[in-house]
Amino acid sequence: MSVGVHAVTTTDFPRWDQELLFKILDNIHDVVLVIDSHTTIVYVNKAYATILGVPVEKVLGRRLDKIEPDAAAIKVLRTGTARNGADHLKSLDIDVVGSTFPLYKGKHIIGCISTFKNVTEELELNRELQQTKGVADYLKEQLEQWEQLPLSFKEYVGQNRNVKETLILAAKVARTDSTVLIRGESGVGKEVLARAVHKASRRKDKPLIKVNCAAIPESLIESELFGYEEGAYTGAKKGGKLGKFELAHGGTIFLDEIGDMSLTMQAKLLRVLQEREFERVGGSVVVKVDIRVIAATNRDLETMIVEGTFRRDLYYRLNIVPLALTPLRERKDDLMALTKTFLDQFSREVGQELSLSPQVIKLFQHYDWPGNIRELQNVLEHASIVCSGSSIEIQHLPANIIPTNNQTINVKDKTYDLKEIVARVERELILSALASNNNNRTKTMKVLGISRRAFYDKLRRYGIEE
Repeated sequence: MSVGVHAVTTTDFPRWDQELLFKILDNIHDVVLVIDSHTTIVYVNKAYATILGVPVEKVLGRRLDKIEPDAAAIKVLRTGTARNGADHLKSLDIDVVGSTFPLYKGKHIIGCISTFKNVTEELELNRELQQTKGVADYLKEQLEQWEQLPLSFKEYVGQNRNVKETLILAAKVARTDSTVLIRGESGVGKEVLARAVHKASRRKDKPLIKVNCAAIPESLIESELFGYEEGAYTGAKKGGKLGKFELAHGGTIFLDEIGDMSLTMQAKLLRVLQEREFERVGGSVVVKVDIRVIAATNRDLETMIVEGTFRRDLYYRLNIVPLALTPLRERKDDLMALTKTFLDQFSREVGQELSLSPQVIKLFQHYDWPGNIRELQNVLEHASIVCSGSSIEIQHLPANIIPTNNQTINVKDKTYDLKEIVARVERELILSALASNNNNRTKTMKVLGISRRAFYDKLRRYGIEE
């Protein structure tokens, strides 16, 4: 009755032959592959075609070392040691998991057999789950740093021609996946522009991940950007950690202060920009990402290239669509509109309507604002807290922007007679009203309480674009 160690014959199974064994193997859901000692593929079951999408007749008789040189079966054939676990089939770009063991005839290896299944979808799902968790952790971390973004980081206010041109270009590039480089001094609103580009793109429902390249120590920036595997270094988290590039998969990564990145990291970043792939720290598996890159800097990259501190090839990769943001000292025509926006915010917070005295308005117009919009916001926040009434005076401002005795601002200065002061304030009020009403002329006239003819006369007189 017995025909071997692992089989017996019965009435229903009078004999064990090749045809019956092949039927059994073809009903196994996992791939079964057998090679001989020369790596020639001598058998594959039906699951091979079903799972891998390759017809059986296309692989039978072919040498596996020509199709998949790094296959686990070839390693087992050479070492005689069975293997269990995951593998990546480069020829098909899929991930599999299974077992491979040698086949002996006497003491000689005559081939080996592999059984495995495609787990690419499962791994991708796991990666998406990890990414979702990672993004959630990242957003939670960001929310702990600030409950809400500053008003200057929510929208651009004003009518300045240079700012308008930049925003028009930004809106055009937002519809593409092109890399963007935002140039501008600290405090001009580079991050808010990056957010605007992301929100106007096809990736708007995917994450926007920010990395401040200047704030991360050189020893940690690689693992922050690319992540790390378990055991990559002392103190590494169990199970490893996803880097910012993986968290941004499908979305946008914002590399702020890119000019502060070391040459070593610049070289690694260049590869990601070119190939959209990298390896985690301590790992050897290539991770591919689908991302849009927005970079920003306040540094003179062209000078840095000459000095040898910034890579020329990286510069050309980043500088595909440059967006330049004008410093506040060069867009004084927007100053009062921006001021009103912040004053409205702080008025709500302190519970009373705030306004600027003529002296403060004149000081603001003379001041160079080295910290740009961020400094203006901070100055007005300081004043709104210190001020006990509704009018913000010179003494309510931070000490560093108040003029010294020989620089005292006086509304009686000959260069500012009453007529000029009224004209300046009137112009700023019109600009502020336009900004508050989203440039709607009809609503602005109504708010200002002037006729259509008077309104357009003032637009021409003060050089405000119609």
